[in-house]
Amino acid sequence: MVIAGDFKNGVTFDMDGQVMQVIEFQHVKPGKGAAFVRTKLRNVITGAVIEKTFSPTDKFQDAHIERKDMQYLYSDGDLYYFMDMETYEQIPLNSDKLSDSFKFVQENMVCKIVSYKGNVFSVEPPMFVELEIVDTEPGVRGDTATGATKNATVEGGAVVRVPLFINQGEKIKIDTRTGEYLERA
Repeated sequence: MVIAGDFKNGVTFDMDGQVMQVIEFQHVKPGKGAAFVRTKLRNVITGAVIEKTFSPTDKFQDAHIERKDMQYLYSDGDLYYFMDMETYEQIPLNSDKLSDSFKFVQENMVCKIVSYKGNVFSVEPPMFVELEIVDTEPGVRGDTATGATKNATVEGGAVVRVPLFINQGEKIKIDTRTGEYLERA
């Protein structure tokens, strides 16, 4: 059981059949009246964010979110296939379970499959990936003092902003959470 008075960032619990995660919380003890807990919650299945106030004695059932490493194998239309590396079991997932950052994932990369009570609701790609640039325009000589960037297409078709000195054929490291170039690989 989770008690509202014990809320911390990242705690997940079941509220009215919905799996909620605490994003922010604040214990408030006004001069008059009873104490309360002001929270900002995210529905982990839908991604919706709500603000709600609780009594510190409110109790909720724990919601255990399972994260399992699985290898991305291939896609077939709208289905994306992942393999459990321990049991070699393959599971197909619809494209609606994939985030925008999945565009950086290549075949055979390991991703985290996130589920609740056996139902997969999200796929988390690795935080950082190294990909080769397949298309970019050459940098203009003498235009490096401004810290300017240009578009570069990486393996898989994703477009990333890179510094002018990066050329086609080079491998770069990308943060999949933000889609930003980090460094040469």
